[in-house]
Amino acid sequence: MATILAIETSCDETAAAVVHRRQVLSSVVASQIDLHRRYGGVVPELASREHLLTIGDTVNEALLKSQLGWADIDAIATTCAPGLVGALLMGMSVGKTLAMVHQKPFLGVHHLEGHIYAAYLEQANLKPPFLCLLVSGGHTSLIRVNGCGHYKLLGKTRDDAAGEAFDKVARLLDLGYPGGPIIDRLAQQGNPKAFKLPEGNISLPAGGYHPYDASFSGLKTAVLRLIERLHAEGAEPLPVADIAASFQHAVVNALVKRVFRCAQDQEVSAIVLGGGVAANSQLRQVLTQTAGEKGLSVHIPSLKFCTDNAAMIACAASEHFDQGHRSRLDLGVYSRLPLEQVAELYQT
Repeated sequence: MATILAIETSCDETAAAVVHRRQVLSSVVASQIDLHRRYGGVVPELASREHLLTIGDTVNEALLKSQLGWADIDAIATTCAPGLVGALLMGMSVGKTLAMVHQKPFLGVHHLEGHIYAAYLEQANLKPPFLCLLVSGGHTSLIRVNGCGHYKLLGKTRDDAAGEAFDKVARLLDLGYPGGPIIDRLAQQGNPKAFKLPEGNISLPAGGYHPYDASFSGLKTAVLRLIERLHAEGAEPLPVADIAASFQHAVVNALVKRVFRCAQDQEVSAIVLGGGVAANSQLRQVLTQTAGEKGLSVHIPSLKFCTDNAAMIACAASEHFDQGHRSRLDLGVYSRLPLEQVAELYQT
């Protein structure tokens, strides 16, 4: 039952946490949203500099809030992939240094594995196999989880991830950054059936559609054409709430259809939702309702564990630690690394 201090710096949050198995003893997140909002998205170089400025205080605060000392920590874990290279290097450098100074084992953790393990933090009895719908700014994937480090990618988006689509549509509507929370709030005031928008099916050469893959770039373009048409027709002001609701309905419907088709084909009885877009209220509601109707269990993290945090990284690292996995101190960082290759990060 390991106690892990973890660091997460894959993008625009500097986070540190202490977790004992699946119990969160502390979780600290220093967000950079205000810094990047003026640019309409994350600026990698600025993100790296901000990590450098805040990571020391963030780690110290996490250890202080846990009410533990370095002697109580079994290992240090840090996100090593995927993400912004400069940002990942900030966390990895600090994590490796702490491991050497305090003579602790070191573990590099895959960011997407962390999002899978976010559900474990509040579900003590959750066990594989299960199906995970992982939806974030950079990834939208359907993953069969067979065990720690054993994953099978079953479906993905061929272009824009769901989170990217939310940000881009928010930009088209001049709503600001990040787009997901803003569209979610506006959609609650609009009519989701006001405009019919495509759900991003992927055609197959032999006819029909890929059962699990999707495309959201076409949906984004459809929203652009809709806005252009409404402007040409003199619709001022634009029915922004209706557009937001219709767009969100299309995304949620596309995701939910694929999840339950895949769950049926895979013969799993449990579904896990993870990633930043897992905070979307309509996705949470529809997924939970549909799972109940189909007799399946669904596990969704609290909002604080949907967005990037270090507690989920520590939880994943704890499981690897208990299985005897360790990472070399010369482990590098990876902007991209398939989840199926997570075993390459460790040696036993």
